[in-house]
Amino acid sequence: MEKGQKTAIITGASSGIGQATAKELASKGISVMLAARREERLQELKREIEESGGKAEYKVTDVTSAEEMEELANAAAEKFGAIHILVNNAGLMPLSYLNKKKTDEWNKMVDVNIKGVLNGIAAVLPYMEKQKHGHIVNISSVAGHVISPGSAVYSGTKFAVRAITEGLRKEIDPELNIRATIISPGAVATELTNTITDEDILNKFKGSNMKPLDSEDIARAIAYAVEQPEHVDVNEIIIRPTQQKG
Repeated sequence: MEKGQKTAIITGASSGIGQATAKELASKGISVMLAARREERLQELKREIEESGGKAEYKVTDVTSAEEMEELANAAAEKFGAIHILVNNAGLMPLSYLNKKKTDEWNKMVDVNIKGVLNGIAAVLPYMEKQKHGHIVNISSVAGHVISPGSAVYSGTKFAVRAITEGLRKEIDPELNIRATIISPGAVATELTNTITDEDILNKFKGSNMKPLDSEDIARAIAYAVEQPEHVDVNEIIIRPTQQKG
């Protein structure tokens, strides 16, 4: 790793916000370790970043596995020499009404959206504590602030992300210089809605003509947070489409 160059691990990097964030941070000279389950997507993203002059590596990773997240952190540290930033971005959003009893989908959301975030924190924190420097960025949601019909479980997971991140911030010894940021996006044009199987929820979306945010809009917000001087800790950013009121 070149002197002064930072390294970021990004989960859920194969599409959407994760992919856009990887490109944004790489364009600013940050080496990126890409993590997701779809290897072909990761290979393509690595190639694109390198062709643009950036530095990237990837590791196929399931965030619900603490062991695989440990291996990811080890690989990033071995490849780049340090871990400065973790973007805990991997997430699922199969919205549904509770009376549909889609318990398998509820469990998957808890596993990815909550346990995945915890596994990421557990994997990188020892490195950051040892080097006395680091920044953990956790992706929550406007749904972590506002509960809507159909979002009960999803909102529950995103409220949890906010609670975990704020708890982490308060626990960290100030002398360790580790920052914690919550990013809460509103409606974003990503693949998140592809996991919704509740037809009543899907019909609600069909009636909307709101212009959503692009993944790049969130990527720029993440870049803003991590680029601040070390004495500045951006604790939370809420970013909605202009037309989104809820």
